[in-house]
Amino acid sequence: MTSTNRNIILNVDSYKASHYLQYPPNTTQVSSYIEARGGQFKDAVFFGLQMFIKEYLTRPITNADIEEAKTILQAHGVPFNEAGWRYIVEQHDGYLPIEIEAIPEGTVLPVKNAMVQVINTDPNCAWLTSYVETALLRAVWYPTTVATVSWNCRQIIQRYLEDTADNSEGVGFKLHDFGARGATTEEAAAIGGAAHLVNFLGSDTISGVLAAKRYYNADMAGFSIPAAEHSTITSWGRDNEAEAYANMLDQFSGPGKLVAVVSDSYDLWNAIDNIWGEELKAKVEATGGTLVVRPDSGDPVSIVTETLERLMRKFGYRVNNKGYRMLPDCIRVIQGDGISQQTIEAILEAMKQRKQSADNVAFGMGGELLQKINRDTMKFAMKASAAKVAGLWRDVYKDPVTDQGKRSKKGRLAVVRGMNGEIKTIRREDIEQRENLLTPVFRNGELLEDYGFEDVRRRAISTEPEVIFQPQVECV
Repeated sequence: MTSTNRNIILNVDSYKASHYLQYPPNTTQVSSYIEARGGQFKDAVFFGLQMFIKEYLTRPITNADIEEAKTILQAHGVPFNEAGWRYIVEQHDGYLPIEIEAIPEGTVLPVKNAMVQVINTDPNCAWLTSYVETALLRAVWYPTTVATVSWNCRQIIQRYLEDTADNSEGVGFKLHDFGARGATTEEAAAIGGAAHLVNFLGSDTISGVLAAKRYYNADMAGFSIPAAEHSTITSWGRDNEAEAYANMLDQFSGPGKLVAVVSDSYDLWNAIDNIWGEELKAKVEATGGTLVVRPDSGDPVSIVTETLERLMRKFGYRVNNKGYRMLPDCIRVIQGDGISQQTIEAILEAMKQRKQSADNVAFGMGGELLQKINRDTMKFAMKASAAKVAGLWRDVYKDPVTDQGKRSKKGRLAVVRGMNGEIKTIRREDIEQRENLLTPVFRNGELLEDYGFEDVRRRAISTEPEVIFQPQVECV
């Protein structure tokens, strides 16, 4: 993972540079937290903080970083806390004197709960807690939102598999990440791609696979198969479409192998009825592998259901134990165009109505997975909740009369499980004998928890609460 700005002092909103002059005199500690305040989903899948800690916080700032920041920020028109940053270099060897607590990555928890809590560990650096908000909030909201979108898609697919398939063992390969080219940057593709892999095993976003390996010690977090694109089919010419398809089988198919072939470069129905279903039918059946037909245009709901009907007419089908029709093992379908959480459910419901098993199809999601989200999707915010001033802790909070949804939490916080297992956020002094799920993961330059990717996955996929959508409301 690479960044255009490796100087954490400059990884900030401009106005943060002046905040060190704005706290009350004798402020020695500030404690802040991050939460999803609501948005589209009832629950969140917390993920991604470890990537940011390893990449940005385990390396010290230097005097050269300070000189660069001083030049930039002063020219930019904002104050620069040179003395404060020099102090960190001299007294802490450049490592940020903060402690970050977080719930275990992969945890599924209701929104409106603290996921992360940050406090300065040096009383001379109370300004630092909120200074890191820009970078830290971004490091949490984006991967957590992607992981949550992906997780909710998994719940939908799982439900339809349970209703219409003999088993749901293949759910891990039912949603493939097609989002790399639509991501804003390679770093976004890496972070978002890793977040999707918390829930699924299929991905074409190699950057995400590498991020899971680099930051969570995953040997291989995601898998893919050989697949055609339009250029590799259309370069044969329209009159040689069948030869292009046959070449895909010759090159990549075989016992136990899968190959995906985009089949709508010209006429999808001709490709199914005449080429796959007649001219190449015996070849498809004889390979011992599985051909995955990919439509790539049109209305996703009608295209997928009609594709399945035509393939079943040509290749036959069996009726499974749930009473739903299944294509033979030699052929399946993947829909990668127009896929979102909503269209996945619409397609699977339409298939169910036509007695087509959900196990016939897989999905590929691109921009809807990695790009078509923002901080408002789950209304993420980082807010100060407590400050120690003149030796006494005081609550710090906002409570705007114009929007009670932006009311923030008060005090030093803890996250606990209630008597019935529900997760809730409380004041730390009220924790009694309960376990605090907010555990230290970083302190003064040191990573304190190093989560493995499989542990993260186990937490995420072991919890399957109800999927609920709510309208988006912009947050500030």
